[in-house]
Amino acid sequence: MTQVLKDAAKQRLESVYGEMLELSHRIHANPELRFKEEKASAWVADLLESHGFAVERGVCEMPTALIARAGNGPLHVAICAEYDCLPAIGHACGHNIIAAAAVGAGIAAAAVADDGGLTVSVFGTPAEEGGGGKILMLNHGAFENEHAAMMVHPAPFDALQPMMIAVQQLEVTYTGKEAHASASPQQGVNAADALTVAQVAIGLTRQHLRSTDRVHGITTKGGDAVNVIPAHTSARYAVRARTLDHLGDVRAKIQRCFEAGALATGSELTVTEGEPYAQMVHDADISAAYLANASALGRVFPDLGSGDRSAASTDMGNVSLAVPSIHPTIGINSLPAVNHQPEFAEHCASAVADQAVYDGALAMAWTAIDIAQDDAVRDRLLSPS
Repeated sequence: MTQVLKDAAKQRLESVYGEMLELSHRIHANPELRFKEEKASAWVADLLESHGFAVERGVCEMPTALIARAGNGPLHVAICAEYDCLPAIGHACGHNIIAAAAVGAGIAAAAVADDGGLTVSVFGTPAEEGGGGKILMLNHGAFENEHAAMMVHPAPFDALQPMMIAVQQLEVTYTGKEAHASASPQQGVNAADALTVAQVAIGLTRQHLRSTDRVHGITTKGGDAVNVIPAHTSARYAVRARTLDHLGDVRAKIQRCFEAGALATGSELTVTEGEPYAQMVHDADISAAYLANASALGRVFPDLGSGDRSAASTDMGNVSLAVPSIHPTIGINSLPAVNHQPEFAEHCASAVADQAVYDGALAMAWTAIDIAQDDAVRDRLLSPS
């Protein structure tokens, strides 16, 4: 029975493969920043609707979020689509591939949903790049009825359970006082110096961080004129750690660095926190099913070695703490280009990327079928402890 369902899902995927690639290339050619993915979300919704999905647009108080559903089986599986880009460098994280693979997986699995015991949902999740769209959807209860969730993310190579660590975004501002930088600097309070002190302190603090901790940021405002003492400076920082528990410790250390800048200069400090992204917890059973299915398609998972491997972060981590989930990477053979480089963006519309769309979609569809047909896995997912 399982193989019959998989064969039917594959046949359905192949019938829409051209539409999937068109979607991937259109999103790639029209990059949109977080929460502004009007075109991409509409294209995803339109394609799913045209293939029989019931689509809700603008869900969870986000105009570019959507949920599309098909099937009436007892096991509810959510397939997550991302489609926002990075500032200045476009789809250098390959969210066009994620969106197209999610749509393809949904359509393929929906073709056998009722016979396979599935309800298939495709979640259009905005603003993964710093906006936490999945967290907002979680907070609105969108995932409450889901028993499993999955997505694939492009990378230079395939990885079954990539380390995805916790992160918190910080908006930092210093307020000082203007003065003529040459004639009366003693009358000013230099907010740019405050930020410099903080940056030096952060650099020295790195000696005392774990190997999986990360701190990095950019200056978003450094002043207005060279002959005016800067009274207003700002920066955007990300603090990362292996887990949310570790993140709190690192966050406290970095806060003291920012406070040092204010203390040294007499500036006023304001730090605004974003809701943290959690570490990714990959479900062992769903991962095992994905590994078997991706391997059957010729995917190879290199041995990445052991030990601490600090990596990127994703709001899928928050989903994984609430719903059994997977977030494997799917290789597009991009080396030496890696994620968040302009060269990687070029690879995300290549023939290898197109193959990743197909393989990722089919591997996820087959994985959804497998976990619905495996009595032990299905029962565990339907009755979480």
